[in-house]
Amino acid sequence: MNKTTLKQDALRYHEEPNPGKLAINITKPTESQYDLSLAYTPGVAEPVRRIAANHDAAYRYTAKGNLVAVITDGSAVLGLGNVGALAGKPVMEGKAVLFKAFADIDVFDIEVDTQDVDEFVNTVANIAGGFGGINLEDISAPRCFEIERALEDKLDIPVFHDDQHGTAIIIAAALLNALELQGKTLEQARITCVGAGAAGIASMDLLVALGADMDNITLVDSKGVIHAERKDLNHYKHAFARYTDKRTLEDAMVAADVFIGVSGPDILHTGMLESMADHPIVFALSNPDPEILPELAFKTRSDLIMATGRSDYPNQVNNVLGFPYIFRGALDARATRISTEMHVAAVHAIAELAKEPVPQSVLDAYGLESLAFGKDYILPKPFDPRLIDTIPIAVKEAAIASNAIHRN
Repeated sequence: MNKTTLKQDALRYHEEPNPGKLAINITKPTESQYDLSLAYTPGVAEPVRRIAANHDAAYRYTAKGNLVAVITDGSAVLGLGNVGALAGKPVMEGKAVLFKAFADIDVFDIEVDTQDVDEFVNTVANIAGGFGGINLEDISAPRCFEIERALEDKLDIPVFHDDQHGTAIIIAAALLNALELQGKTLEQARITCVGAGAAGIASMDLLVALGADMDNITLVDSKGVIHAERKDLNHYKHAFARYTDKRTLEDAMVAADVFIGVSGPDILHTGMLESMADHPIVFALSNPDPEILPELAFKTRSDLIMATGRSDYPNQVNNVLGFPYIFRGALDARATRISTEMHVAAVHAIAELAKEPVPQSVLDAYGLESLAFGKDYILPKPFDPRLIDTIPIAVKEAAIASNAIHRN
């Protein structure tokens, strides 16, 4: 399918037969006058009284416990940049579709027309009481870090910025499996990450939580290696600044075991790939155009394991493997937050599932005759029906173990 056809089909998909991708369904009978008296006045007064007396009753008498707000300010929408809140609405609706399709979670998408941190935080905090969780989406760095932290401090429901943590969790799961296949360990791996925004910093934070050595991580932004002598680093980048004589991406790639790209297309040249250690791992996740095309990468290094963000290559790093199931587990646990332990549990659940025999239904969905753990299969496929049976349970158990739940 060519790009022109795709654009036309996408516009038609969003416009017909009704504009948008979401609708609200009624879950209770409305067939009689008595039904209406229960749904609204006077019957609705009874749950109102119960909730006024005890806010936890909202989980019993309203949809709060299965309702997530997907919220953006439109400042970092896909690869399109700062398009504004309203233009981000199709993406928020799309996120809602994925929540419902993969984890049966209901969503209201909310577009907040401000890019002032305090205004945004106050708006979200003031409406959060009606939701079981908050999924922040497409908010630029470093504001996204400040917003998430402020909302976590204010709210007693899970707050999760998927561009940070969802991406980090899938990257970490894929990397654990790739390292195992390449005969390497996370503790000893030399990692170069290009892109020091939301996804890059969150991914490195999670890898450190999983056991990576900070001294083995080289973070690179648009100005080069993030090192201790730079004076232009924000608080979040500065945490990864170390003393080194490396200054360029070329420098950072020499003897690296792992390349993680969350930056832009075509920045990883063949010479850099050649300079990496034996049996390298390359996650070129810029989408739709990766940091290096797989065809070129494999032509350069046959001992490679590679992942991209695209569905037309093996090993797609796809957030849909994470966020629906993480929220499902958090909601089922009545979590007050999504703790690091919950992130780690999701990583291990996803990674281990890729090692299990693949169901026939997955092979049929992707038109494959066989699929097994190996260099071209380091992550489960998004349509694997076992995801909903494994990740939420692991996340729920971690929520309880880390005391990240409501205690009655």
